[in-house]
Amino acid sequence: MNYYKRMEQKFSALKNKKDVIILAIESSCDETSVAVVKNGREVLSNIVASQIDIHRRFGGVVPEVASRNHILAISNLFEEALAVADIDKADIDAVAVTYGAGLIGALLVGVNFAKALAYSLDIPLIAVSHVYGHICANYISHQKLSPPFACLMVSGGHTAILQVEDYFAFKLVGSTVDDAVGECFDKVARVLDLPYPGGPEIDKLAKQGQNIYHFSVSNALKNTYNFSFSGIKTAVVNFVHNKMQKNEQINKADIACSFQEAVTEELCEKAVKNAVESKTGKLVVAGGVGANSRLKEKLLAKCKENGVDFYAPVLKYCTDNAAMIGSAGYFMMKKGLGLADINLTAKANVEL
Repeated sequence: MNYYKRMEQKFSALKNKKDVIILAIESSCDETSVAVVKNGREVLSNIVASQIDIHRRFGGVVPEVASRNHILAISNLFEEALAVADIDKADIDAVAVTYGAGLIGALLVGVNFAKALAYSLDIPLIAVSHVYGHICANYISHQKLSPPFACLMVSGGHTAILQVEDYFAFKLVGSTVDDAVGECFDKVARVLDLPYPGGPEIDKLAKQGQNIYHFSVSNALKNTYNFSFSGIKTAVVNFVHNKMQKNEQINKADIACSFQEAVTEELCEKAVKNAVESKTGKLVVAGGVGANSRLKEKLLAKCKENGVDFYAPVLKYCTDNAAMIGSAGYFMMKKGLGLADINLTAKANVEL
């Protein structure tokens, strides 16, 4: 019997196992992470090696540099994750890995390590979408949270509103027609000469400023659940460049505050409106931009006004981490989804 046929049997048997331990790997961008997750919600270990300081000197992620540093880190992180979780290799029931979306070279490091590990231990390999992982970060942070709920997905590569009808039954309600919100934060931060990553720096600087500039998003999508942030990004960039060309003073804090207020207002209005109209009574935020303090503040207040329960991952699970991949792998397994062959490869893009 070949590997995949054996894994089909083992994968099916896991559905009825009382306690399932998944070793998870995440290497989609500039953070290498290995985690051990029990039953999709209990994190036994979550080890993260960040490359932020390495890429900061370049003003953004350099794919080749990211890939090389994943290679250097992943083996040691694997050993550390087992030690912190206090388990042996023999205790692992399955390996879950991010196969997309992300940087191809970076993803391949995690995918190939996961394939070798699963094959050597003769256990199932589960291919996980990075996007689904961000949703599942909430199942770790909120032990009793379960579908259905509305979800605001906000990350560097995705901005969307989803209806999560079951653990792995999603309906796309609306999405960005151009730039993702995370991209806009990074590009505005760059024109303001703020260090990488831009999102946290905008958030921090905005607290020192006032909302005095009129930066607005497009009204063309007002009556839809779609988003457009390219225009406001360009408006901020042009505003700063015009001021600089005239040798006029600019208040970076006020610009950051005004930009952030406009963007978070757009996200908040549409997300809460959908949560109300969907009648699920719950709104979940997922993705790295979910760490933005002003966005969470607005969503919490707006949800409270409308009788909607609001959920966001704790800060350490907002950004890229393997624990969310382990959670996603568990819930995929329970649905009989995601079993991968040894031929699994990485994908730069995955469908929402």
